[in-house]
Amino acid sequence: MSSPWVLGFAAAAAVVVVVAALLLYIIAQAMRIRRLATIANQVVGEIETHTRPIWQLQRTVSGGSAIEKTAGEIAAHATCIADVVDPPQQRNAA
Repeated sequence: MSSPWVLGFAAAAAVVVVVAALLLYIIAQAMRIRRLATIANQVVGEIETHTRPIWQLQRTVSGGSAIEKTAGEIAAHATCIADVVDPPQQRNAA
């Protein structure tokens, strides 16, 4: 074998080694990304669990507003009934 052939084989071997090293690095990084994605997914689940009461609080506020509105309507009706049963003029005269 002549020198150019040896250099060619050495260069090809070096390229194969570099490509193999890069592929191993890419595989290692992909596995790391997968592991971190799994952890991130678990954290997202925990965040969802911990923030669910905040979203339910909005429903509670909406329900409280509805109760407040209904209580106001009841008070208005009660005032109307009281005015019919005992007119304000009679209350002021007494």
